[in-house]
Amino acid sequence: MTYTSDIPRDPNRSALPAQLRTALQLAELGLPAMPLRVGKRPFGNCRTCKDSACGDRPHMLAAGPCECPAPCHGWGAATTDPGILTSPAWAAAWRQAAAVAYHPGGAGLTVVDLDDADAMAWARENLPATKTVTTTRGEHWIYLGPMTSHNGVRPGVDIKSAWSYARWLGPGTGRMALLPDAVRALAVKEVTAATPAPSAVVVPAAVDGMCRHRSPAYLERGIAMAEQRIKEAPEAIHRTVYRTFLAVLSAHGWCGCLTENHIGRLFTAAQAKGESLRHCEIAWTNARMKLGM
Repeated sequence: MTYTSDIPRDPNRSALPAQLRTALQLAELGLPAMPLRVGKRPFGNCRTCKDSACGDRPHMLAAGPCECPAPCHGWGAATTDPGILTSPAWAAAWRQAAAVAYHPGGAGLTVVDLDDADAMAWARENLPATKTVTTTRGEHWIYLGPMTSHNGVRPGVDIKSAWSYARWLGPGTGRMALLPDAVRALAVKEVTAATPAPSAVVVPAAVDGMCRHRSPAYLERGIAMAEQRIKEAPEAIHRTVYRTFLAVLSAHGWCGCLTENHIGRLFTAAQAKGESLRHCEIAWTNARMKLGM
């Protein structure tokens, strides 16, 4: 997906709040949009979704059961559906919105967020040129291709893609390049250094290289059990999340059964227990490394 340097204009939208007009324009370009309140933060969940009472499954993961019409679940609320963006449930948020954000991963993009002059100088020396957007403190370098989001991969550098959002600051300049291995490598280095791998685990052997679990019911039961295990953990959340991820990968990680949907469900369950997105990413990556994936 690529977006052009000129945002389409629709005079019939002139009566709408300015931030909503921008969001609709982004949606036409294939960028899932959402409102931001003052402080560049998403709007809080509605009463029904507060404290994960709804199951806390972001819309973009299409995992259910939450079908909240309000702009809930942070980045998960971002959408390209004009019917949702203009719905009455979103009206109050748009009236209060201070900015608009988009979900890069949902559009197949990755944003390298450079927060200062040193970070920008590093990027110019180490990353291929691409579409660039000027920010308050630095620049967004936008690449074509999604990946997992990571913060603090090096001083002044964050990666925003899947399970994250980026503030819309204009179309930028330059031509978008494909996501380079150099950016993916940053995330690997950051996660590897962040947390040492825990103790060893026995990995089930594959049978003749074939998947033994190519059963939707078996896989669904396994993911549901993993979600429940995380949800019911009374303490040691970090350890529980890591061991649960390890167990899921041990059973299903070798045969291509797992999808982004399944991974998203596990991350959502962990975040509902207070685990940060960054710790989820670290736990998942360390589990894969432990198993040699």
